[in-house]
Amino acid sequence: MSPRPHIEHIRKPQILAAAAEVITERGLAATRIADIAERAGTSASGVLYWFATKDELLAEALTVDEERFNEYVTERLVTLRSPSAKLLMLFEACVDDYDWSLWIEVWSRALHDDKTRAARQRFDDRWREMIARVIRTGQSSGEFARTHNPDQVALTLATLIDGLALQVTLRDPLITSGQMLETCIVTAERLLEVDLRAEAAASEEQVAETA
Repeated sequence: MSPRPHIEHIRKPQILAAAAEVITERGLAATRIADIAERAGTSASGVLYWFATKDELLAEALTVDEERFNEYVTERLVTLRSPSAKLLMLFEACVDDYDWSLWIEVWSRALHDDKTRAARQRFDDRWREMIARVIRTGQSSGEFARTHNPDQVALTLATLIDGLALQVTLRDPLITSGQMLETCIVTAERLLEVDLRAEAAASEEQVAETA
């Protein structure tokens, strides 16, 4: 009988974590299965038992990383009352709490690999919908202007984040993480006709007064 059901919860997560680390450090092209195996404390055959190719490893490593990030921001969203505070938190999480190196590898491989392309689309769709949901809530409450379609605003902001994150990760001297955050905030404020920081601060004051 195959030992796979008995060891999956131990070995597979270790391999995925090792793959994410090595690919982020070296890039997919320069990463060998042996490198991942060494980092995970197993053999190359042990890695290939679970994953036939590096592309498969990349797609699943991204899945694990994205699920962790999604859980993190979802838990934080429910602690905030104001849509402005929620939107600020999403921007800050992208700047301060996320390593975009793995995504850069995914974007490159998605041009040629169907599984990687499908993973990218799935997570981008979920991310854009998360932003759009916050915007719809803000528009419904009157905190955000209804000038633009929330899905279109979410698409604009998500693609802006992607582009800026690429430049920051590549260490463009003209685009710092602070400038990335400020550009996202200013763009959202213009599209939604709101002072995000002021609205978020006012919401926190209301919470403090009622506590």
